[in-house]
Amino acid sequence: MPDLASALIAWYRENARDLPWRREGFGAWGTLVSEFMLQQTPVARVIPRLEEWLERWPTPADLAAAPPADAVRLWANLGYPRRALWLHRAATEIRDRHDGIVPRDVESLLALSGIGDYTARAVAVFAYGDRHPVVDTNTRRVLARAVDGRSQPGPPGKGDLTAMAAILPEDDDDAAVVNAAAMELGAVVCAARSPRCGVCPLRELCAWRAAGYPDTGDDRRKQARYEGSDRQARGAVMRVLRDAEGHPVPADEVASEWPDPAQRDRAIDSLIADGLVEVTDGALHLPR
Repeated sequence: MPDLASALIAWYRENARDLPWRREGFGAWGTLVSEFMLQQTPVARVIPRLEEWLERWPTPADLAAAPPADAVRLWANLGYPRRALWLHRAATEIRDRHDGIVPRDVESLLALSGIGDYTARAVAVFAYGDRHPVVDTNTRRVLARAVDGRSQPGPPGKGDLTAMAAILPEDDDDAAVVNAAAMELGAVVCAARSPRCGVCPLRELCAWRAAGYPDTGDDRRKQARYEGSDRQARGAVMRVLRDAEGHPVPADEVASEWPDPAQRDRAIDSLIADGLVEVTDGALHLPR
């Protein structure tokens, strides 16, 4: 579908946001860190944390040499702190298996801790310029509307990579731009709730627009409410331990004001199971 690709390329070159990971010379390690941070986290929250992280740990070996607790602490308010632990493990694997260089091929990237289909291909494409389909939530929405005529994408699956591959140009550089452009379009124009169809570069090619914008349903898995959830309780426990700056905190003093003690204890148990919290002599601390 060359017309779709051409429209995306032209639009992206005029409208792409100036983001750190899109700048010349950003490097594969920076790309990998940014992709970890951007999972389920808004760009505005990621940028300052990313800059701080790369200033402190400019290479995988630098991060691997630090205690895991430092990575979890610097992750701060990005949420889903297991990502910090996985990134630390991936850095250690890169140091030990790949001489400190982020690997280029997708299979080697997939073998690293915490890396799935999206992140592996994003690094291979955006850091190394290789030709692969890259699919995130925004891309899936653009494909669902422009190609399939659906208001929302269905559940994620391997078919997403096939659908994206079908619109990629043969040229590696152009293919990388199309990957980035589809994500960007979904983020700033083809939004989930309020798409700006009047300014969309694909409006003359869009199957959903041509069909009259039908509501075809939404099969996506809904995220549970955060307020009062186990996730919020976990966050409260992690905040106390980060603020303790390495000092163990007696278990009964961690988030002691939490209104549901059973939920707090459940949160602590789950954090221990995830390796984010350790216990020493009845006190809790971040992993050492």
